[in-house]
Order: sequence, then structure tokens, then C-alpha cells
Amino acid sequence: MALPGFTVVRHMALAATALLLLNGCATLRQFGPSVQVGTVTPGQYIALKRGDILTSGKLSAATWETLRVAGLDETACAKPGPACIEAMEASIVVREEDKRSSLAELWLQYAMSLPAPKRESPAAARAATPTQPLAPLDAGFQPRLDAWMQVARQAYAYLFFTERTANQRGFEDRQTQVRDYYNLAVQEASVMLFEVYSRGDAGSDRSRLQVGPWTFVLAPDADGATQDGRQLVELVPAASMSFTGTLRSVHRRDGFGAELVAVMADPSEQPAAAPAAAPGSPQAAAATTVRDWSEMPSPSMTVLLRFAGANLWEVLHDNAPTLEIHDPYQVSEVQLHGEQVPLAANFTAGYALWLARSNFSRQSLRSLFGGKGGIERPHLFMMQPFDPDRRVLLMIHGLASSPEAWVNVANELMRDEEIRRDFQIWQFYYPTNMPIALSHDAIRHTLDDVLAHFDPAGKDVASHDMVVVAHSMGGVISRLLVSSSGDHLVQTLLDTAQMSPVQRELLRTRGAPLLNFQPEPEISRVVFIATPHRGTDVAGTRLGRWIGKFVRLPLTVLEDVASLANDGQIERNDDKHGYRMNSIQNLDKDDAFIKAVADLPMAPKVRYHSIIARSSAQGPLQDSSDGLVPYWSSHLPHAQSEKVIVSGHSVQEATPAIVELRRILHEDMQAHDAPRD
Repeated sequence: MALPGFTVVRHMALAATALLLLNGCATLRQFGPSVQVGTVTPGQYIALKRGDILTSGKLSAATWETLRVAGLDETACAKPGPACIEAMEASIVVREEDKRSSLAELWLQYAMSLPAPKRESPAAARAATPTQPLAPLDAGFQPRLDAWMQVARQAYAYLFFTERTANQRGFEDRQTQVRDYYNLAVQEASVMLFEVYSRGDAGSDRSRLQVGPWTFVLAPDADGATQDGRQLVELVPAASMSFTGTLRSVHRRDGFGAELVAVMADPSEQPAAAPAAAPGSPQAAAATTVRDWSEMPSPSMTVLLRFAGANLWEVLHDNAPTLEIHDPYQVSEVQLHGEQVPLAANFTAGYALWLARSNFSRQSLRSLFGGKGGIERPHLFMMQPFDPDRRVLLMIHGLASSPEAWVNVANELMRDEEIRRDFQIWQFYYPTNMPIALSHDAIRHTLDDVLAHFDPAGKDVASHDMVVVAHSMGGVISRLLVSSSGDHLVQTLLDTAQMSPVQRELLRTRGAPLLNFQPEPEISRVVFIATPHRGTDVAGTRLGRWIGKFVRLPLTVLEDVASLANDGQIERNDDKHGYRMNSIQNLDKDDAFIKAVADLPMAPKVRYHSIIARSSAQGPLQDSSDGLVPYWSSHLPHAQSEKVIVSGHSVQEATPAIVELRRILHEDMQAHDAPRD
């Protein structure tokens, strides 16, 4: 039995202990549990996990965690900046992988905080002369370049010279973040280096560029690479462009490197000077001849900065990185420090930039109606620098049109890796007011000239098994490219067409070489899209004839006619002189020319396909039309395939048409790769 006094003491002791415990847990009583659980949405979770300085404007969770491990989050890095960067570099308590990835982001934060550059516009850069030079580089240029180079170097060190390889980190979000830091840094540094390079500040050695403490070594082209001797006038980051209008999608390849567009000076627009040739001599005339073809004026490119070194320390002290420029159509991956790394690429940006700056839509209408600012002869655009090892996919547009007709077709085809590997796209742009015979003849000669220029011996892959894709009137021209005429066209026109004496004389004297042709041997397949092989009803209607009156031929064609007239003169209103010589007249189903060419035999080796539109799914197919071209005109009895799509006349841009075109090209590639007996 406990004594009363002892019981009192024991109760007092228990009370005191409870009081102490309660005092010690006052925080718990006041604020609740030290760890609380809430809920986040899947989107919030991903944002917290993947957010970084680029996506949210704030440092990533991974970098903040590294700062806490290093004990810097409340000291040197309470306010990120150069002091924080130096403290992180000096830390010895974090592993190199975390340190390098965090330093890449810290340097990126610092680079983005520096004042924005004051760059001259491309127009000002091109207009600068020795007497009116470009403004000097601003004072902030070197600090910006240094910061971006530090981002690139730290990211490069993380990716290839830390504890684990890039392949071992392949599924980690952090590696994707740091790769993006590297790509952005190379992009910004490349644009800044071009600014220096274009000013002529690089000195006489164009393979090395000294800028502050950095020496950039331009890597030589790989063996067999096509040399592009054009002048680079502008360097545009692909990531800085957004496109609206008819372009439906942007196609790119994830990987390593900066995606850029190189805007080149077009030699066809800048005739070469011939200072050594006497004026009026054949040499001077040849030197100033304007080409009727040109390579893509804004090709895509991917740039890498490769830092040298056998270990982490050497890489972090390399101030002479190698600058590598790659054609993403030619190169899909590169080897970096023993690892195969996919090369980033943007297959849309250069093409879209070219179309956006071309003003084709207005120019094509001016050409049709003979207005000022139109074109007078066909021009061939090559969508990438000539590649001897890729076959040609040639596109020819229709009436009152231009290369813009193919914007989504070309873009979607280049998205297909197999098609991109096997083909290079060429596109003709021609004045659609010309008689079809003249356009065909000029296109044929331009095509021959291009192939002769790049492959005189005719041995390259590019010179064989060409595939032609043509829309509307372009299909009529394409049929002539693969047909034999003999003297059938000349004789038929002389017998059936109502011509003036001048026109008849022109046909007799110059028509024979123009209208007597054989199939182009390099073409092996043609896809006809909404092609009026036998003309249209619309061209011969009152509306068609009325529109045709406004179509005017180029002055050069009228001068050829005038040279045959007795007085050497002919009115520009050429439709008053007998047979109306323009494209719309040629497309009339009753026109003598379209009747004559409709049954010309195509080369036996040529395989051809039809993609035909009908504006409504109702009614018999034989009676259908796309609004301009009836089925009976676009149908070819012996085609390899025929796809009928409910669409208007511009069916080439319809998704089912593009899918069918891809199918045909894959069929062609399989046939081309199959062993031949």
C-alpha cells in the first residue's frame, strides 16, 4: 500500500513530465503535423517535375535540390548570379553529374538575364558598304557570348564526361533538359558568331574565328559532301519562327545540335561579273547569263560545338571548340566520345521561310495576266543542295499557281524518313500564261541543263528514275515530257487550227523543233493529279473565253512573233491574230493542241498513276467533275492506279491525296530496290 505522501509526489512528477512534453510539442499543438499530404493533378505533377528556367522562368527542382545539398540555397545562391555560380563550382560535396547539370542551368539563367542584343536587320546588313559600315558590336556582346559558351560547355561536360553515359541516362528528364540548354546555347552562340563573321572581323583565316578568349575552329566538310559556294547572308534560328496560313504542321527530329536556317544569296539573282572579259565578248555574255535554276535559298542546317578533351578537366578548360555544320538531310546521327547521338533537325523551317518571303501568290497572278512583276520563263527550285545519291521527285504546278501549291505535300513527304532518304524534291515555277508547248519546251531544256551541270557523265543516282508529280495543267506538261510526238503535233495544228499567216509561218519555221520531241529518259514514273488530259468544258465557256482575253503572253514571245511579220510589228493583244496563243485556250476541250497531245504515246517504261477529284460523292463517276476538270478528261485507262477523292480541284493538298502519294512513292522505292534480272 502506497504511502499518501509518495502518491502526491508521484502525481506531481507525472504532471511536470506532461507539462514538459506539452511545452516541447507546442509547435505540434499549434500548427499540426510536421508533414502534410495534399493532392496535385497529373499536369501539376509533370510541371513540377519537368519545369525549369526555360519553361517556367524559375530554376528546376533538380537544381534547387543540388543547391540545398551543397548548402548554398540560403547563402551564396539565395540570389542566383555569378557568386552562386562560383560557389557551386567550388563545392566538393555534390557529385559531378549534379554539379554540371546545375551549372548549365545557372549559366543559362545568367545568360538570359543579360541585356538583349541590338542586332542590325538583315536588310541593313546587306545594305552596308565600306562607306556606310555596320554599327560596331555593343559592349554587352562579349559577356553574352561568354555566358552562352559556358552553358554549352557545362551541358556538354554533363552529357559526355560525368559518372554515367548519356545512354545510361536515356530515360531521365534531366538529360532532356540539359540537352535543350546545350542546343539553345549553340543556337545563340552561332548567331552571334555569324554576326562577327559577316563583318569581316574574322581575319584572313576563314577556318578560325577568334572572339575574346574563344577560338572557334570551323570543321572541314565531310568527305563527299556537296560544296555550297553561295554567300550566307542571314542565319535564322528555327526555334524563333512560327508559321501561320496554309502550312498545317512543322516536322522536325529531336536530337543534339542547334536547328538553324541559312539564308543564302541566290546566284541566279546575282549574275557573276567578268572583269577580265571584254564587253560584248562571248565570255562576258556567258558570265552574266542568269540561271534558270537554283538550290534552296534558305536550307536547313544543324550546328554542333564539340569541346575537346580526354577527361572532364580538359573539356572544362577547352577554349577552342570545333564548330560543325551538318546538312540534316545528309546526316542523321554523329559520334561523340564513343556514343552515337541523333542529330536534331527541322525539315520545315527553311522551306516555310522561303515560301513566306517569296510572294509567289501575287507573282503567279501577275504572270498569268502579263502584269509587271511576273515571270517570263520557268525556273527550277531545288529544295536542298544537289545530292547525287538521291533520286529526284519533281513537282510541276498548274494554272495560275506556283510552288505554294505544294506546301503541305512537300512538307508531309519530307516528314517520311524513308522518302527523305531516297528522294530530293525539285519544283518548277513557270509563267502559266504561256502556251503549253512553250512551257513544256522551256521546262525540258532547263531540266536537261541542271542535270548536265551537276552530272555531266549522267552516272549519278539523281540522273535516273525520276518521279514526277504534277497538278492540273502541270500534268499536261508532264505528259509531254514522257511522250513521243514525231511530226504529229505540227501536222495536226497546221491541218486543224485556225491561224493567222504570221502564226502559220512561225509554226512552220520554229514549230518543228518545239513540237518534235522524245520522252525524257530520266523519268520513270508520273503521278497525274486532277489533270485535264483532254481539256475542260470550263475553258471554252463564255466565262473561260472572257478570262482568256485578259491573259497576255510575255513580251519576249510577242517579239518572236513580230520578227516574222512583214512590218516587224505585232499588237500586244495577240488573240486578234488568229489562233489564241495562251494556256487557257490550250485547255479548252475543243482546242486543236489539247486534242493532238491527248493520244500521244507515252514511253513504255514509264509507270503512271492518277489522283482524281470529284466535288460531290453523288451521281455516276463518269459524269463527275472537280469543278474544273471532268472525270472523263482526267481518267487514263491504263494507269497503274487511280484514286478518286471527294474534293475540289486543289486536291493535291487534301490529306487522302498526300496519303496516296506516299503509298505510290513507297511502291516505287520497293520496285526500285528490287533486284533486276
